[in-house]
Amino acid sequence: MPIARSLNLRHLWNCVVTKLHILLALYCSQHKVHLCNDHAEVQPNETLTNLKAESDTLKTKLEDERAKLHDVELHQVAEKVDGLGQFIMKTRRTLKGHGNKVLCMDWCKDKRRIVSSSQDGKVIVWDAFTTNKEHAVTMPCTWVMACAYAPSGCAVACGGLDNKCSVYPLSLDKNENLAAKKKSVAMHTNYLSACSFTNSDMQILTSSGDGTCALWDVESGQLLQSFHGHAADVLCLDLAPSETGNTFVSGGCDKKANVWDMRSGQCIQSFETHESDINSVRYYPSGDAFASGSDDATCRLYDLRADREVAIYSKESIIFGASSVDFSLSGRLLFGGYNDYTINVWDVLKGTRVSILFGHENRVSSLRLSPDGTAFCSGSWDHTLRIWA
Repeated sequence: MPIARSLNLRHLWNCVVTKLHILLALYCSQHKVHLCNDHAEVQPNETLTNLKAESDTLKTKLEDERAKLHDVELHQVAEKVDGLGQFIMKTRRTLKGHGNKVLCMDWCKDKRRIVSSSQDGKVIVWDAFTTNKEHAVTMPCTWVMACAYAPSGCAVACGGLDNKCSVYPLSLDKNENLAAKKKSVAMHTNYLSACSFTNSDMQILTSSGDGTCALWDVESGQLLQSFHGHAADVLCLDLAPSETGNTFVSGGCDKKANVWDMRSGQCIQSFETHESDINSVRYYPSGDAFASGSDDATCRLYDLRADREVAIYSKESIIFGASSVDFSLSGRLLFGGYNDYTINVWDVLKGTRVSILFGHENRVSSLRLSPDGTAFCSGSWDHTLRIWA
């Protein structure tokens, strides 16, 4: 992208954000709502109507600038790329033990252990090779909607309708009472929808039905940074795959996917092309793009450098929402778990479906690739997890 155009896009985006702050300040002054944050000063001659009009004009200019950079479609570039050969994946392990819908799962960095959470209020740590259960924790609430493994493999985090994110340290003693060592780290004002450790065990990122994301210190439970920008429930998040890990992407019920700077707390990019809730977001392995899955029955690919959507993965025969997405290690394949009990495998470059995987007997709620890329695990409302390879 030429530097001048990139700066122009950034300037337009900053103008839009500034005007939205002015609109918010004006609304609050008219309705006697107090804001703790400082916003742009409202000029007396600026009315709500002409501010809205100016904001819409700036948005239109922003879209025009994006369109100028849209010189070629991704599938046109990929025409010269060889197609994928025969694609065969099947269920290699089935993990049974939950008494209700599996809502979330995550791999340990050791490529062997998996943590899963369920509507039955249980959090289970599995050995994916033997299918044995290594640890089980009963949460104080049902609908444990989020879980995550710490990078060290020595702790797991989870939460849900209790509005909290709790961290449980793991030990070699499988009979140890993990609940006694529970540490409540994060507290939202609505349900916890997703959580993810940063590149250390000391910080954790959460998203919530209260419309916010937040960064917390695990040891002290202190709020380090909050992220405000979604207009409805935030359903998912994913941390950028870099050593510094200074950005993350979130998606929610406002149909937006927002990219955030963890240091400043600011939204640095926003994409709004889905037609319904965004259930899942996942960074491309290089960190230059991300995919999203939505209730509008599509998965989409966004290029962060071009600042736009570059591909839509859909078929007329697919009418059910996509609940979870993840990339293969090379980035050539996109796995999507759907509410019609299937997993669709897409060729990222060509935009075509290369395979459809059957096995689950209810909607696929969660899907994650193993750290070494040799397999992926899916969780479902049929109470089971399946490992595919």
